[in-house]
Amino acid sequence: MKICPACTKPNDDAAAFCSNCGAQFSAAGSVPPQAPPPQPSWQPQTAPQYGPQETSGLAIASLICGFLFFIFPAAVLAIVFGHISSSQIRKSAGRLKGAGMSLAGMILGYVGIAFIPIILIIAAIAIPNLLRAKMAANEASAISSLRDISRAAIQYQDTYHEYPSGLSALGPPLQGHGPDADGADLIDGLLMNGSKEGYMFEYHPVSSRGDSVFDGFDINADPITPGATGTRHFHTDESDVIRFERSTQAGRESPPLE
Repeated sequence: MKICPACTKPNDDAAAFCSNCGAQFSAAGSVPPQAPPPQPSWQPQTAPQYGPQETSGLAIASLICGFLFFIFPAAVLAIVFGHISSSQIRKSAGRLKGAGMSLAGMILGYVGIAFIPIILIIAAIAIPNLLRAKMAANEASAISSLRDISRAAIQYQDTYHEYPSGLSALGPPLQGHGPDADGADLIDGLLMNGSKEGYMFEYHPVSSRGDSVFDGFDINADPITPGATGTRHFHTDESDVIRFERSTQAGRESPPLE
């Protein structure tokens, strides 16, 4: 009796084929090996492989400029860099990243553009007020300095019996020397040099007799840049009265300061 190796059913010894599954018996009484089923010729397609993602440099620049939107023209650059980087990221098929940074940069840029008119309005109001406050402070300092020089000249006259020939005689003495007629040490070095807090100071001794004995003086304080460092011009003399003019140099006949 033959046993079919394919389905294990018994068959007659003389059978050439299995009565159950129809498999052909070989001469040795076994079923010939079956060829393996053919493998499919197609292979599954895989997505293209790219290297590691890079962050767009323009996206980074857009974000940085966005944080600095209050500095012109950073807001404009943030918008421009943001749009360019967004376009590059979309076309890179995943090679570039940084879409969030470019979006944040653009938003901050548009916020900065919206604030520009407000900033300009604030500046238009604040800057003139600051200039006026600075000029007022300079004028107050000039008046105080005029008084310092005038009173130093009067003190000099009490000590040396005549008024000084120039501001240098009122200033610090030479190194290694004490106060004397050439350097009485009555005013500081800035006033001695004739310039302080946006004003220039000029001292002129006066001799009513026309000789070399000085029995009076004129001191003028004028803004270095009229309309910017100050608007008024000041004058004083041995009377210690401060006088002023608004558009020209002041003198002994100018109205006194109230």
